Amino acid sequence: MNLPEHMTAVSIAEPGGPEVLTPCTSPVPQPGPAEVLIRVAAAGINGPDLAQRRGLYAPPPGASPLPGLEVAGDIVAMGEAVTGFARGDEVMALTNGGGYAEYVAVPFGQVLPLPDKWSLAEAAVLPETWFTITQTLVMRAGLEPGMHVLVHGGAGGIGGAAIQICSIIGAHAIAVVSDTDKASYCDRLGSIATIDRTRENIVDRVMALTDGHGADRVVDLIGGALAAVNIAASARGGHIVQVSTLEGATANVPLRTMMARDLTLSGSTLRPQTAATKAAIAAHIRDNFLASLSAPGWIKPEITTFRLAEAARAHAEMESRRHRGKLILLTPFGAAEPAS
Repeated sequence: MNLPEHMTAVSIAEPGGPEVLTPCTSPVPQPGPAEVLIRVAAAGINGPDLAQRRGLYAPPPGASPLPGLEVAGDIVAMGEAVTGFARGDEVMALTNGGGYAEYVAVPFGQVLPLPDKWSLAEAAVLPETWFTITQTLVMRAGLEPGMHVLVHGGAGGIGGAAIQICSIIGAHAIAVVSDTDKASYCDRLGSIATIDRTRENIVDRVMALTDGHGADRVVDLIGGALAAVNIAASARGGHIVQVSTLEGATANVPLRTMMARDLTLSGSTLRPQTAATKAAIAAHIRDNFLASLSAPGWIKPEITTFRLAEAARAHAEMESRRHRGKLILLTPFGAAEPAS
């Protein structure tokens, strides 16, 4: 197919609030030898996008300065070293940046086929969150069947991915939420119980739900004062996975308790990881999780859609933390209609 020379994208005019997201015209990227060029139908919105917009999460060297870390679409061009894919394949991908655009070039090791019976709009919500949880909770923290996992922000993208990955592996997710609607959503995704943080004591509820054992693993994207809560709720030998710090980048940590319980607290960011690391995460998802996403009865994450030019409105909605599931941007190539 003949590709255009230019495309519509969304840039960050300067660090700031959602209003700094600006539609622009940009050259269509050219794929490198080990890259595919994806015509984007939909792009997911994630916490790192908000951090980049605020000037707190710079792209790694060589990455696109445009925001957007996950997309779904079809492959329209590829480098000579690409294997396993063909032009016309519908795929989802973890990008290194540049997802808020009509076209994006992606290392082919970060590309996955669409699960059966998933639309491009639905698949766009998976890569960033599933890569993150696979890297941190599964591959690094060693999630195993039978473990109890405390999942903060259970109704969001990261939380939902953690709940569903726990379900596939045979672990027991306990979701922390802020209202009954979010609790019901987490139950549908596969949590064994929910905790309403607005009216329940998290540590007491975890201990009651685990017969005093505590959480073997914790997924936290809140930070701040919650660090001490996570430690108090953890079982001996537990591992707390810090994937974001929405409410505090520093914390008072009870080190003696950590030592006495033999706890691990690990932090990580996905975007700066090497291409080889991201390809290994993709392979783990493909080999261990992808088939489950196509199984009868699988619950897909809820999505709320916006047009590409409405990126600022979508970011404002995400910052409000009212939504469930994931927010996505649809390009003109996306088939679904945006929500009003």
